[in-house]
Amino acid sequence: MLGEHVDYNGGLVLPAAIDRYVTLTSTPLDSRIMAVHALDLKSTCRFSLDNLEQKKDIEGADLPDWAEYPAGVAWVLQSHGFELHALDVTYTSTVPIGAGLSSSAAVEVGFAVLWQAASGWKLDRLALAQLCQEAENRYVGVNCGLMDQFACANGVKDHAVLLDTRSLEWKAVPLPPETAIVIADSGVRRSLTESGYNERRNDCETAVQLLKNVYPGISALRDVTPNQLENEKALLPNMVYKRARHVVTEIDRVQKALTLLNNGDAQGFGQLMVETHHSLRDDYEVSIPELDILVESAQELPGCLGARLTGAGFGGCTVNLVQEANVKQFITRLAREYKEKTGKTARVYVCHASQGATLK
Repeated sequence: MLGEHVDYNGGLVLPAAIDRYVTLTSTPLDSRIMAVHALDLKSTCRFSLDNLEQKKDIEGADLPDWAEYPAGVAWVLQSHGFELHALDVTYTSTVPIGAGLSSSAAVEVGFAVLWQAASGWKLDRLALAQLCQEAENRYVGVNCGLMDQFACANGVKDHAVLLDTRSLEWKAVPLPPETAIVIADSGVRRSLTESGYNERRNDCETAVQLLKNVYPGISALRDVTPNQLENEKALLPNMVYKRARHVVTEIDRVQKALTLLNNGDAQGFGQLMVETHHSLRDDYEVSIPELDILVESAQELPGCLGARLTGAGFGGCTVNLVQEANVKQFITRLAREYKEKTGKTARVYVCHASQGATLK
């Protein structure tokens, strides 16, 4: 909901799990060979739990991209000493792939929870989310923060979850009553590893190193206030400054949001969402025209409290906070206006904040 691109800067993030799911069913196997069937992709992969570092299937071919997520989770879990049993797993997803809605994190957490249940060891949900993040960082090769995996593992119904990515303390924060989360999928897809994500992360690290000349006690952009950044603007190359300005102001917006949500101020919270979009568009430069059109169109519709792109950017979805009474009309009109302005079709659907991963 807020806190985009700050989780790898030690900041505060405010995600919510939504009622879109990766659903896994499994049967145990009496071997060390995993069989994974991705129904939506009409694809099957078999790989050994004993040579995961090679990233090969049992025929010696490279793992397909989608299979690296479960294989990476297995690799990390075993490297931390957790015993895994081979499973025959079939899974399907109602989370759009590559749309900025954390489909990869949902797969990772789903497999981790499944292996935990099948293998019998214990691990709290925060630690489980951290291991899933490690799998995406070290195995898949995406230098993501913890927010997506954390939300998938620890979501609370009708609440956002505030995570301090430095202390790892977290708490549930109530979302405004009689509102819904409306997702608008632009239909534009991106590959996260090729999207400039790692480049922006490097810019943030550069900003910290340069600002340490004035503020030697800082270790992340989390430690820098908006006023401090403005005072030392001349120290930073313009592009690095813009990236840092997004992060520093976004952390400030999350802190403001806590007061607004606890006071039930839906209008104020929605305005922060819009400010986040502008910052992601202008300073972090991860928006695209289609996402901007969705946000601008949404703001003009009755019942819309806030709108912004969600996820890493460069395509994917917007998230909108909409008064429940206006949801049906909002969905119809937003889809129509997007089609008229872009010639493209947006899938627009209602969601609600949901519990994180569960076993049935």
